[in-house]
Amino acid sequence: MLKTINLHKKYNDFTALHSLNLEVKKGEIFALLGQNGAGKSTTINILLGLIKATSGDAFINDISVKEQPQKIKKHLAYIPETVLLYPHLTGIENLDFFSKIAGFNYQKEELSALLQRTGLQEAAHQKALGGYSKGMRQKVGIAIALAKDAKVLLLDEPTSGLDPIATAEFTEIVRQLGKEGRTVLMATHDIFNAASVATNIGIMKQGELVQNLPSKAFTAQELQELYLKTI
Repeated sequence: MLKTINLHKKYNDFTALHSLNLEVKKGEIFALLGQNGAGKSTTINILLGLIKATSGDAFINDISVKEQPQKIKKHLAYIPETVLLYPHLTGIENLDFFSKIAGFNYQKEELSALLQRTGLQEAAHQKALGGYSKGMRQKVGIAIALAKDAKVLLLDEPTSGLDPIATAEFTEIVRQLGKEGRTVLMATHDIFNAASVATNIGIMKQGELVQNLPSKAFTAQELQELYLKTI
């Protein structure tokens, strides 16, 4: 569902990404770990088509990001660290608006059902986003991904700033996405959450993927020790 082949990105003399080869299959949850500047966000931005690779290519559902940057968008959903929605609109109004932009027209009951699937309490559906917590906004973001039937989800620091309860709720949602056959690539600093939710874990350093491991091979503590040795 998601693949990069010798993906390389240079900014003048600075190499942000060096020969990245990565494959994430249907239903897998891949967590990218690494310090700031390791290349995680650059990878996501190339996959989204927001920046162009210097060389190499990426594929979403066998579609080339380089050759068909618009076509990949219907297969992708992006949930950034801070989900940007319209604060004066309610949760259900935001979902309706972004669903229609993606070409889908749902009834109110269907929109509510999508929000409920993410665990957003029904009482919040009709409240303005301005009063939502970060975790609640993320749930609307995931509902938008479900509404457009995205096959691949790209998450950038999804648990940053979440309290333990919101982190646990988000983790369960991501697990469910994998069970539904959706593919998730998650850039994160949260080692323990990565060990809990991911099926595979990659560690990046200075633009290179230096470790690519099945998460079951390590406990969270062992992963932390490996991460600290690697970086």
